[in-house]
Amino acid sequence: MNKTSSPYGTHRVIEPLGVLPQGAWKIDNSMSIADNEILIDVSALNVDAASFTQIKSEAGGDAARVGEIVRGIVAQRGKLHNPVTGSGGMLIGSVRAIGAALHGKVDLQAGDRIATLVSLSLTPLLIHAIRAVHLERDQIEIAGQAVLFETGLYARLPADIPEKMALAILDVAGAPAQTARLVRPGDTVVVIGGAGKSGALCVYEARKRAGPSGCVIGISPFAADCERMRELGWVDHALQVDATDAVALMEAVAGVTAGRLADLVINCVNIPNTEMGSILATRQGGRIYFFSMATSFTAAALGAEGVGKDIEMLVGNGYARGHAEHALALLRESDTLRRLFEQRFV
Repeated sequence: MNKTSSPYGTHRVIEPLGVLPQGAWKIDNSMSIADNEILIDVSALNVDAASFTQIKSEAGGDAARVGEIVRGIVAQRGKLHNPVTGSGGMLIGSVRAIGAALHGKVDLQAGDRIATLVSLSLTPLLIHAIRAVHLERDQIEIAGQAVLFETGLYARLPADIPEKMALAILDVAGAPAQTARLVRPGDTVVVIGGAGKSGALCVYEARKRAGPSGCVIGISPFAADCERMRELGWVDHALQVDATDAVALMEAVAGVTAGRLADLVINCVNIPNTEMGSILATRQGGRIYFFSMATSFTAAALGAEGVGKDIEMLVGNGYARGHAEHALALLRESDTLRRLFEQRFV
């Protein structure tokens, strides 16, 4: 390609025609860029948690097989767009080239290290080699290239935070930014998956925003996760309950809120069938933020109707204005949060 093309990348859609790259089954992942595209040498992928969990299960926990499945998806679709979960992830790499039409319009130059803040489910990607698969943190080191469209979001990698830590937090940067918008002083906030990567950030942010009159409740089915949440000190209650058991979750939350339930539920889990648990744990007139890409919004909408819950349910938009800077600032302001990411997610 040597001419200016669609800022949204529609010129790369192969099938079906007439849709945007994210909704396409297959896109063109040739690495000859248009005048309004950016070419990136990719060093690592941070795969969406729901996607990675599904791939890891399909691979039987075998790292080499995970790499093969990921390469197969990219070879078939031209992007890392999991056909089961519908989700992708994000990447880090170095700017290789900038299309002529973008000169002076973007604050980048060749060699800059960046993280893309748009999903791999719409990003043209070419994998030359899998260098390492990190099962414990949903990351894959690769040799490859990718294309960022004119409208694509990105963040320069900060000098004071290790790249792999920045990759881990930027992948879920929308979660704490949206939490900061949603939590009000005095709120009772339930974070389902509160010990995970996005969940820990939401718990930390919720604690700040709810204040001393608020109540923050972390949910996990695992005793070790609950103990960790208690040790971190950001939750008032850490409840060991399976969020796929909707009635059990409701009863557990009711038990520590004198039956009032939650003003806000934030769902950060990477498994399906937690919609009804989220709904039943929310008070009438409350809100749910479904950050999880494992969410069925059909199940959520029909489920709330079915149990007579008048609640506001928010799609987990991974983008919020300033979300990258917000998330990185959290690591700078809290040594405890930074140590947690160093120990568990890097």
